Amino acid sequence: MDFNLSEEQTMFRDLFRDFAEKEIAKVAEHTDRSEEPPTELFKKAAAQGFFGAPIPENYGGVGIDWLPYTMLAEELGKHCVSTAITVAIHTSLSAMSILDVGTEEQKQKYLPPMASGEMIGAFALTEPDAGSDAGSLATIAEKVDGGYRLNGTKTWVSNGGIAGVFVVFAATDPSAQNKGITAFIVDADTDGITVGYREKTMGLRGLDIRTVYFDECFIPESNRLNGENAGWEIITRAFDRIRLTLAAVSLGAAEASLALGVTFAAERKQFGTQIANKQAIQNYVAEVAVDVEALRGLIRHAAWLADSKQDFTRAASIAKFFGARVAQNAANKMLQVHGGYGFSDEYAISRNYRDVRALRILGGTDEMQRFIVARGNFEEKGIKIQP
Repeated sequence: MDFNLSEEQTMFRDLFRDFAEKEIAKVAEHTDRSEEPPTELFKKAAAQGFFGAPIPENYGGVGIDWLPYTMLAEELGKHCVSTAITVAIHTSLSAMSILDVGTEEQKQKYLPPMASGEMIGAFALTEPDAGSDAGSLATIAEKVDGGYRLNGTKTWVSNGGIAGVFVVFAATDPSAQNKGITAFIVDADTDGITVGYREKTMGLRGLDIRTVYFDECFIPESNRLNGENAGWEIITRAFDRIRLTLAAVSLGAAEASLALGVTFAAERKQFGTQIANKQAIQNYVAEVAVDVEALRGLIRHAAWLADSKQDFTRAASIAKFFGARVAQNAANKMLQVHGGYGFSDEYAISRNYRDVRALRILGGTDEMQRFIVARGNFEEKGIKIQP
């Protein structure tokens, strides 16, 4: 592996960083306080190509590889985790699922408006009684003349209230569990869709999370994504992508917390000197800095595997598991550096502290990442473990 960035990769990183510092940083606090997605910011980000970053140029995107894409997620995550995850759900889960297995007709219809930001994507998998256990989906897609009739409820649908299109998973053969899932591309204006109220959340208050109801929705067969009962492969590949992306968001969030803590320690004085001179503060900073660099290495390795067309499932889970813990640990330690001020919403570390907690749940919980990592170890001994 060559850890040097190419001239093009450096250019992309600088572009992402410049936009995040000039545009995202100045609205991040308002986004958190208003508890609404920053739609005007999204238009600016779309104009820069961020919503189509990994989509090939022939479908209206930029066509960047995984390494610069993770740098985009990192830079967005430094200044607003909600915005970073909005883009991640749209690209890594929704648009790239269509790119991965969609027909040429589906790609031509949906990817250009998704790449331009005209159509935001959402990914509807989780249900009230089916989270990590996707084989227990209660949403049913019944085969009818010309297509399918979709009925069910999806919860925790990120981008749900701003989406123009959903990638929806439903059981077409409930008895087959994972092998009986089918994916569909569902336009948001389809008859029978009801989008519920935005979920009130502890953090990520700029992320539009909804419950979405499907009542006798007719989905034409042309909107089935891949073959019937072939949805499980789409889910697993999408999870690989979102886990690597969320690891990069975690890296950005951890870097932001570290920078806030270092700045505060350099400015805050106690007993006649900056608290940066206190060994306890130095230890916190050093521990977080080491974790940040270790996480960067894991992300670079996973991105290299993805870019070289190798299996990156386990590497993505390792990076996501470690990244979520690093982000939370960094926010916790740097809040401690702030002392009582860190408990005030007037300081940005408070928002970071609330936002990063969700990273240990989104894209698959810590427990699921542990299972995936352990599975690889036991497979070497010929043992197939179950979650």
